[in-house]
Order: sequence, then C-alpha cells, then structure tokens
Amino acid sequence: MTKKIIAAVALAAATLVCGSAFAQAGSYMVRVRAVSLQSANSDSTPLNLSINDKTIPEIDFSYFYTKNLAVELILTVPQQHDLSAGGTKIGTVTHLPPTLLLQYHFDAGSFKPYVGAGLNYTVFTDSSLPAGVSIGRSSFGGALQVGVDIPLSGNMYLNFDVKKAYLGTDVSAGGVKLGSFKVDPLLIGLGIGWRF
Repeated sequence: MTKKIIAAVALAAATLVCGSAFAQAGSYMVRVRAVSLQSANSDSTPLNLSINDKTIPEIDFSYFYTKNLAVELILTVPQQHDLSAGGTKIGTVTHLPPTLLLQYHFDAGSFKPYVGAGLNYTVFTDSSLPAGVSIGRSSFGGALQVGVDIPLSGNMYLNFDVKKAYLGTDVSAGGVKLGSFKVDPLLIGLGIGWRF
C-alpha cells in the first residue's frame, strides 16, 4: 500500500511540473491530505450491512480559471473495507472513488474559504462476499464540499476540508436484488497545499 501511495504522489508531482510550464503562475494548486472516512451505512436490504470507517490518503489537483473559480480532481488509491452484516464481518469490498468538483473561492483576507459541488464516480474493483451474494460494479453520485486554505509561508497552505459524497450499490443474492446499500461517506480531511 505504501508503494502505491508513493507512486501516486510521484505521478501527481510529475504531472504538476509538466503542466506548470503551460499555466500562468498561481493557476495550479496541489494538496495532500489525511482523510477520515465515516460511512453513513444506510441499508435497504434485510442484511443490515455496514462497512468500517477508516483514515485514507488523498491527493487533489485544482486549476483556477479565475481568482475565485476553480475545478478540483480528487484521487486516492483503491480502498478496502470490511463488509459486515448485523455487526459480523462477511467479506470485503474494494473501491476507487475519484471525484470532480467545481469550486468557488471567497476573498477573506488571509483565510481562503471555498465551497464546491460536483460528481463522484466510484468503481468497486474487487469484492470477497459469501457465495451467491453480489454487488453492483459502479456508482455515480453527487458530492458537496466546504473547506479553507490558510497561508503558511510562500506558496504553502494548511488545508481543512469536509466533503459529503453520495455513493451506493445494489445488493443481490442468487441473482435477485435484495435492495441498495448506501455508503454516503462524510470525509473530513487535514493536509498541506502548494499553489503554483
């Protein structure tokens, strides 16, 4: 997992360096965060499904079209969660949840608050479930965001960010749909950003 995180950060850094040659100064921002993922665990099946909360790494890239308007792409590495039924682990699910947001950044002196809204696309890349039980392979849903960048020194910022993503999947047993399981996580992040 550590190697995957390092590779993702290295690839992101290379992309940023290449892209910066073609952008005006200050057009790009990259942030790295530690994010607490807290699932809503809303289940309409009779299984009483839930996944565990966890802390995950996150990296994002923002491009500022204007002083106030930006678009942000949020990435992480595939995340594996324990899947439980009635509090008892029955398997695991692994998902990859890239999110694209349109942001508005406010002028507030030294603090740089922002809000965002966009789309989350989650791919369930792997699952280990009881025989006959299956889940859908992907999910489209909305995403909302509020955060703040606090200048530290030079082009470095302290970042605090809260997101709500709407994602879920259908659950079937023996080919018959049992209902839907909604993860709908709250994501609370703290990290460092650099503006170029």
